[in-house]
Amino acid sequence: MWMNRFKTVLLLGALSALLLLVGSLFGGQAGLQLALIMALVMNFIAYFFSEKIVLRMYRAQPLDPAEYGWIHAIVQELSASMQIPEPKLWLIKTPMANAFATGRDPQHASVAVTTGILEILDRDELRGVLAHELSHIKNRDVLVATIAATIATAIGYLAHMMQYAAFSNRRNKNGGSPIAMFLVAILMPLAATLIQLAISRSREYLADETGAHVCRDPLALASALQKLHTNIPHAHMDSHDMQHASTASLFIVHPFTTDSWLAWFSTHPPMRSRVERLHAMCEKMF
Repeated sequence: MWMNRFKTVLLLGALSALLLLVGSLFGGQAGLQLALIMALVMNFIAYFFSEKIVLRMYRAQPLDPAEYGWIHAIVQELSASMQIPEPKLWLIKTPMANAFATGRDPQHASVAVTTGILEILDRDELRGVLAHELSHIKNRDVLVATIAATIATAIGYLAHMMQYAAFSNRRNKNGGSPIAMFLVAILMPLAATLIQLAISRSREYLADETGAHVCRDPLALASALQKLHTNIPHAHMDSHDMQHASTASLFIVHPFTTDSWLAWFSTHPPMRSRVERLHAMCEKMF
């Protein structure tokens, strides 16, 4: 578990170093400050209002305590074990079997499950999934994702400015060539995106480990992940819908069908790796 936390810190450091490098190549300190300010404004809005935006996007409805009291009881028990406030629970009517957590901190958090996930998982498997989602809240993954997005967005702004300068055939004050500036402007955002996605994958591993540790049933979570992954080809979101694509990282399993060669550009780790880690964790626990 500590390794995934260390990996996140390392990747955030690499992302920050990349930002400083791009800023120094274009515009020096002034360019760096401008990009950071613009990125902070955008991600400030996303950080404080993303919960309502996402829930409204998927037309989530409050999870009825009368009908789903057993789910409320599971979340109450797990929240107490994690020492976090019980989040609001929501239901999304879709055959896609999935779940996600959102909210800027444990005091303003929500967990949503789909009707599809309730149809294919048993009680223990759903408990493992809910433990995973509550782990995202406990580990403050929304905050981590926002920090990564802020830095990556700032790099994107600087790269766009560098492209404009390169096409305008201008030399920056450090004497950089337009061709070199253009190449940097193309490669740096790609590198930033890869690092940002790596951070997302490391947080999924961490949520798996934390959730399995708290629910004391790694195999139930592993079984749930396998079922959800198998179900995706039969009920998934449209990958061409940019609105849905922007929220893909929230879900416990990647909500699109993808080719294996796109693994580097996935917000989620390979399912086989996640399941193997959970089985290895079970062997150590029992």
